Amino acid sequence: MLSVHLSARLRGPLGDHLTVRPIHLVLGIHVHQPVGNFDHVFAQHVEQVYLPFLSALAERDAFPLALHVSGPLIEWLRDHDTRYLDLIGRLVTDGKVELLLAGCYEPILATLPRADRVEQVEWLRALLRTTLGDPGTALWLTERVWEPDLPADLVAAGVDTVLVDDRHLLVNGYEPSHLHAPFRTESDGRGLWVLPIDERLRYLVPFRPPAETASYLRGLREGGHELAVLVDDGEKFGGWPGTRAWVYDRGWLRDFLNTLEQLRRDDVVLLAAPAQVVRAVPPAGLAYLPTASYREMEAWALWPAAARRLRTLEGELGQERMAGPDGTLVRGTHWRNFLARYPESNRMHKKMLHLSRMARAAGDPPDARRAIGRAQCNDAYWHGVFGGLYLPHLRSAVWHELAVAEGVLRRGQELQWEAVDFDEDGAVELWVHSSRFSAVVSPARGGAVEEYSVFATGINHADVLRRRLEAYHEVAAGRQAASTSADGTPSIHDLEHDLTLSELPPVDTEPRALFVERIYGAEVDRRAVESSVARGLISWATCACAWETETAEDALLVRLRPRDDPAAFEKVISFGPEGLRHVSFRWLPPNPSHAWFTTEISHRGELSVTGDAAPEVWTYPIETIAKSERGFERIRQGTAQLLRWPAALGKARVTITT
Repeated sequence: MLSVHLSARLRGPLGDHLTVRPIHLVLGIHVHQPVGNFDHVFAQHVEQVYLPFLSALAERDAFPLALHVSGPLIEWLRDHDTRYLDLIGRLVTDGKVELLLAGCYEPILATLPRADRVEQVEWLRALLRTTLGDPGTALWLTERVWEPDLPADLVAAGVDTVLVDDRHLLVNGYEPSHLHAPFRTESDGRGLWVLPIDERLRYLVPFRPPAETASYLRGLREGGHELAVLVDDGEKFGGWPGTRAWVYDRGWLRDFLNTLEQLRRDDVVLLAAPAQVVRAVPPAGLAYLPTASYREMEAWALWPAAARRLRTLEGELGQERMAGPDGTLVRGTHWRNFLARYPESNRMHKKMLHLSRMARAAGDPPDARRAIGRAQCNDAYWHGVFGGLYLPHLRSAVWHELAVAEGVLRRGQELQWEAVDFDEDGAVELWVHSSRFSAVVSPARGGAVEEYSVFATGINHADVLRRRLEAYHEVAAGRQAASTSADGTPSIHDLEHDLTLSELPPVDTEPRALFVERIYGAEVDRRAVESSVARGLISWATCACAWETETAEDALLVRLRPRDDPAAFEKVISFGPEGLRHVSFRWLPPNPSHAWFTTEISHRGELSVTGDAAPEVWTYPIETIAKSERGFERIRQGTAQLLRWPAALGKARVTITT
């Protein structure tokens, strides 16, 4: 099929000639704040980003605009500040804004149960109708994470058009010149339109002078193309570092709107909403998109060693080749790899899946169903420049919603347990729960308690992120910051590449949880433990244990012993209906006997820990150094309490209260 479409028009008495149609420009923004974000972040973005940008467009009548507002942001605005909603509502009524669908609480749709995908889209449609007006049938795909089975579920949710990056087609071998048209795709015989978002436009707007955007659009039109799509994060227009001064104070937005107005007068562009485009622009045919996201996301999802190899390969190919068609075939991995890289993320995800199934089986109690939906908000599940896995308040918000849901689903239940591969890693965990708490014990990790959620507070006390060496730590260590161009402002990805770090942060060699046991030599001091350079004479942190349970009065006892040496160590965890009570230990004293037996409890929230026989207690903060849109941040993930007894004792006991 021809990728260039020309139309004939009569011009003057001398006859006719071929002229090129204006290019349909879909201009859109996506605005979102995650579940659990701070009120002041919501308020700041409304005041400094969302309202100023949309007000400027309204003043200049730069419409139609495609707009996606996420469910968490709408709910906050409805309760705190309705000005933005009021403005959007007027523009929707006037036919100037086409509201985009998505999952209501901004989930990665591909990672949800199929019924949950449909439900999330239906929730947002209902929320938009009650607050802003009727939405269109086009969908903003969260983080542009695509998997090939999505179309059938999107169609079932009433979606007929999806916005994805042009990269999703480029990695399949399509030429860039072929992507300025709608495509069709399908799964299970249910089809929808695909509008490719132009990566070049995403990097031009707003980071380069508007004249460069105009030149690019004129070139597309002169090439006979009929479609350009620019839909991207609204936070680019004042929320990212340096962008507020550039967009507003230095006049980028004013110049951009002037440029856009001139392009419209010159018949270079015709602003169009997605619904108009799929009717007006001839389709480019059928396309099947592979599992994909945007370029940076695919790199962030790689294991650190693989990320280093990818960066080396890109350097060897060179900037020119990477910018060409060969570069599109060089890519990272898919979003789900975050769940393999970060067990902390995987535990949230798998807990959500378990509770979603439980809710369906229980007839979907509304309070539980909605809490599960909020827990599906994507931000806390991954890490890049944006992803909030490293932000404890976002993880805590997910765990809080999961605790709310499970508390509803377990009302009236007595103390129970079940053996299940809870996190789908091939090893069985013990899920202990009642109407008041939920805990997960991992026999494959020495009986560590990987989750301990108390429903009354909504806190998972085991929600502590392990300190890791990320690929960017080594790159940033000792690097000098690059200078930026005077005629633009750096994008968030430019800033990412300029991060510097004076020294490498501590790295935990073993996972963190409640109750991780080791025996240390007498020479190991507190500083060595805090910096994670200490090595135990014996460690049960990753020891596979045999287990058995027994009941005693109103308690459930979980007894664990190493499979390879049952006599060397025994750990007994006692649960009551109210939750975790105490943990007792027996061990064979090592040689030399002047070593120390320790249990380390890494936790969030208030947790009272007392030990018998007067143990020495070392308490220290667990801090990570991670990149964000503001640069490197030192973040407290939780608190570690290490209790130690002379190894010659051979036994110890710890009592826990919340």
